[in-house]
Amino acid sequence: MGVRSVQGQAARPAEAGEAGADVERKAFSGGVARGLALAKSANLTRTLSETPPNIATPAYMAEQAQKLAKETGLRCRVFKGEDLVRERFEGLINVGKASENRPCMIRLEYTPKGGGGGGDEQPVVLIGKTMCYDSGGLSLKINNTMVGMKRDKDGGCAVLGAMHAIATTIKPDRRVVALLAAAENSISDEAYRPDDVLRYRNGVTVEVTNTDAEGRLVLADALCWACEAEKPAYIVDLATLTGGVVVALGSTYCGMFCEDDALRAKIEAASAASGERVWRLPMHKEYRDMMKSPVADIVNSNPNRKAHPIQGAAFLSWFVEEKTPWCHLDIAGVHESEGDNGPFIKGPTGWGARLLAELLAEG
Repeated sequence: MGVRSVQGQAARPAEAGEAGADVERKAFSGGVARGLALAKSANLTRTLSETPPNIATPAYMAEQAQKLAKETGLRCRVFKGEDLVRERFEGLINVGKASENRPCMIRLEYTPKGGGGGGDEQPVVLIGKTMCYDSGGLSLKINNTMVGMKRDKDGGCAVLGAMHAIATTIKPDRRVVALLAAAENSISDEAYRPDDVLRYRNGVTVEVTNTDAEGRLVLADALCWACEAEKPAYIVDLATLTGGVVVALGSTYCGMFCEDDALRAKIEAASAASGERVWRLPMHKEYRDMMKSPVADIVNSNPNRKAHPIQGAAFLSWFVEEKTPWCHLDIAGVHESEGDNGPFIKGPTGWGARLLAELLAEG
């Protein structure tokens, strides 16, 4: 009896050890599978970023969204032509009208299977600046600064990659809506001009002072729509918005603008989980006042260039309803690598796809 008892006791630690090792193996295998799945989503972002502008037009980006929707069960709607006029997407209409490749607003929606978290629950809205090419418009970019402007769509590419991850890997128990404001900033006799004044669907008027500050004009459409039509729990937008954020933070951190404590904590937690680093920059009322215009509500670019990355965020804040939690991520410094560095090779990094996926993984 005693011997059997001792033998039984001796067996338990071994069994417990095997069980623990089995749990660790399963956790490791699950982590590897999840990591590979997220890498596939990030590589979708990188592939779209690398696609040249004579292929990756706004219509092409819409086709990729429709393809993704068909493959993963997402719902897709593309606003173009008269749709843009009807919905008063003033930024897309004006920024995109000089190009033969017409602008569009791309909307993707993920709904949990079985309706869990669907229904009337407020969705999370992800917005991506999708400038398929940016010549600067009439405020033409000089020298070789146009090289690489195929990557001015990388905010939208990141959101598409994130939606792939959300639909295939993360599968959150809540609705997620993606909005990609897609256009080309080109030059023709129809191009919008400095001195033009645009009136947005929320009533805000914008004096154009620089046609090379076009990304914020199309993002304004998406932000207005998100607040009015989607009634979101919160909004996160990603954009290669300013060269100023590169001056401020280099390629180490993404510039983060978020005045909502709870949302900022979620973004920072997702950043820590994904390894895609963010650094908070300020958003004081004085920066919003800096954007005021003598002939409209605001200008799209203050010519004094002070607080350049904050100008972009301050402009966008005019199109977000006051009670809506919102985070703007300026990814201009982190969306591509200039050489082989760490896990990256020279070219697009896919920045943002994994961060957004981790954000939705936490709800």
